[in-house]
Amino acid sequence: MKKRLIIFDIDGTLLYSNRIDSQCFADTYEKVYQSKFPSIDWSKYPHVTDDTIFKTVIQNHFQREATNEEMHDFQNEYVASIQVKREKQPYEFKEVPNARKTIEHLLENDVYEVGIATGGWRRPAMVKLNHIGIPTSDLHMSFADGNPTREDIINGVFQQTNSKELTFEKIVYVGDAAWDVRTTRNLNLPFIGVRREGDFDVLKKLGAQTIISDYKDFDLFMSAIESSETPKFVS
Repeated sequence: MKKRLIIFDIDGTLLYSNRIDSQCFADTYEKVYQSKFPSIDWSKYPHVTDDTIFKTVIQNHFQREATNEEMHDFQNEYVASIQVKREKQPYEFKEVPNARKTIEHLLENDVYEVGIATGGWRRPAMVKLNHIGIPTSDLHMSFADGNPTREDIINGVFQQTNSKELTFEKIVYVGDAAWDVRTTRNLNLPFIGVRREGDFDVLKKLGAQTIISDYKDFDLFMSAIESSETPKFVS
């Protein structure tokens, strides 16, 4: 059977909590270290992963490497913060329309395997997935924990599928941001962009070919899988 692997980002791709989660990250840092967090514009960091962002800020503020213990303690505070936000402002943490049903439909079809590859750490990422009811038991999931780059994170999904001796006719990554376009180009992976406000040009100008607003039209999404291509290089 010729199988296909569809890998999803989380923030901005499956749910819309990016801005609040980013602010939670900054607020948690300022609470723990009593020092101003430099920026939640993630494009300013060497790699857009929680590991790299946290380690970069610690290095810049204290001229030392972050320890595993303090990273664990920071995650405890961060996870607690986003859980409180979800309880107080549940309407701010919306599922991208039909994201959950789309993943469920893919999992019901033996042709498809589904992965998650996110720049976030595992613990906060699982809070987000559970919040919108994404079934995770059959997913191949890779997170920022110990992975400095987004390429490393996607390769973590491949390690899992390789260990199960799964081979694929096509692999597609679904994401929403500029760094997703660059990462899939670097890995030579077909890409589907998700832009909820219809601002497709944000990704198109970076070389993305296939972009959708949401998953309301399942047939359209399946068609996007078929037509998706690796982002083109833009001069």
